[in-house]
Amino acid sequence: MPEVLILTAGYGEGHNAAARGLLAACEELGIEAELADPFTALGAAYDRSRAQYLDVINRFPKLWAAVYRCVDLLPLVEFSLPGLMPVLQSLADLLTEKRPGVVVSVYPAYGYLLAKLYPRRETQPFGFHTIVTDSITINRVWHRCRSDTFLVPNAASAEAMRAQGVSRERIHDLGFPVPPRFARDRPLRRNPGAGEKGRVLYMINAGKSRAPAIVARLLAVPGIHLTVTVGRDEALRARVLEAADGRDLELHGWTTQMPELLMAHHVAIGKAGGAAVQECIAAQTPMIITHVVPGQEEGNARLLCENGCGAIEETPDAIARRVEQLFAADAAEWRQWHANIVRISRPDAALRIARFVTSPSPGQAP
Repeated sequence: MPEVLILTAGYGEGHNAAARGLLAACEELGIEAELADPFTALGAAYDRSRAQYLDVINRFPKLWAAVYRCVDLLPLVEFSLPGLMPVLQSLADLLTEKRPGVVVSVYPAYGYLLAKLYPRRETQPFGFHTIVTDSITINRVWHRCRSDTFLVPNAASAEAMRAQGVSRERIHDLGFPVPPRFARDRPLRRNPGAGEKGRVLYMINAGKSRAPAIVARLLAVPGIHLTVTVGRDEALRARVLEAADGRDLELHGWTTQMPELLMAHHVAIGKAGGAAVQECIAAQTPMIITHVVPGQEEGNARLLCENGCGAIEETPDAIARRVEQLFAADAAEWRQWHANIVRISRPDAALRIARFVTSPSPGQAP
């Protein structure tokens, strides 16, 4: 039987990334753990809802901002629970079968579902902890439910939750559970300047229509090495190669080596997703943000900008100018950004969280 049951859901990559990071940490520490997504009980409706979620946040950001605000102010999750009965039953069956000692959720709905299964906290036969995957702009949906603790990615998020009325003793600032690979075996990365090219990693995960123009403009920046990731999108790969027009470019499709790629580059370019931002921080790689989804991603962007290790640039020319500026004058600005991101980097956060949730008294941080 697993000592730790990790509950995730497929609405946004940040949740799954946090779940996988914690699972890897448990395995590394010899802690029996298992990952599950009870939302799969919805079948085809789950696939449709995830596709609709991505469609709204990418095509109708103002509409998503309004939805996000409503979820923050109103108990919409509580109202939607009758429609989640297959998920509730799947979760109940899973808990009966696995009998975990600890349940960790990286998606806010599970706190509400567990409250339906165990209306009285004393009847709940396991510890329950919630990993908050957003930063600074914390939606109240995360903490209107019952949870023994809330594990947040940074001090600013802890302060935001305290300001929303969550008691100090329930909030623990342990970091975001990126894969433990970030905490060990870091590849050699020489500082840019003095003949060392600035290594730029462009992760195309939003705004694909303007990606070829960004690639073309970056390839015109002298003295850099450009790496581009396109995932499984073969049409995008072809458009990127066309934009490169024979110029030197390192191109990757879907890869399991993202931690190593991030740690080997000096600056990353991409959208302000929770996983992307937190993995950049763990890699100690400053970030240029090209796209911010209103609501949950605003805090991720603020985290980088307010700590002086990132900036928001949305056009190809602005992105390229920022890259040039970072590496100018012996990379003086990049060196400052790098020093700032090192101060907030906690690549071993998943290991910290795994030890915390399995400690005899997980009300106290390790």
